[in-house]
Amino acid sequence: MENFATFVEFLKVYGGAILALLGAALAALMAGIGSAKGVGIVGESAAGLITEDPEKFGQSLILQVIPGTQGFYGFITALIVLQRVGLLGGGLKPLTLSQGFLLLMACLPMAFVGLYSAISQGKTAAAGIQILAKRPEKMFNGVIYAVMVETYAVVALITSILMIVNIKI
Repeated sequence: MENFATFVEFLKVYGGAILALLGAALAALMAGIGSAKGVGIVGESAAGLITEDPEKFGQSLILQVIPGTQGFYGFITALIVLQRVGLLGGGLKPLTLSQGFLLLMACLPMAFVGLYSAISQGKTAAAGIQILAKRPEKMFNGVIYAVMVETYAVVALITSILMIVNIKI
């Protein structure tokens, strides 16, 4: 381990990598939190339905898994950053502060949209559970409503990926 006389010296050497890894962590963390919250919201609603009608477990499970996709999108975003900075290959590439800052910024669309869209999608899918309870033949209308929220998570994922892969390292 290198010895640094000042914190500024430490940041000059590792600041870029720290910012890049912070971006990767935020993408995985925030999207994962949103998915956990969204899946939980639907699960609570589905549990109420299943106590009354256990035969609808499979259909309710379809609605419950939908908000989980944002967590995977955040994970994919983090993996791409880790690959770009060389961490998956065993050797962290030296990054400038500006490169690290750009990678951090590139992760933010997936981090924030992943968090909020997963929670919103969970609420929408929970409303789909109500459709399933009252009019089971219209259950896929609830699925479509929930999938519409997904659009914005996909847009954020694509935005983050395009920014990450186009940053010169």
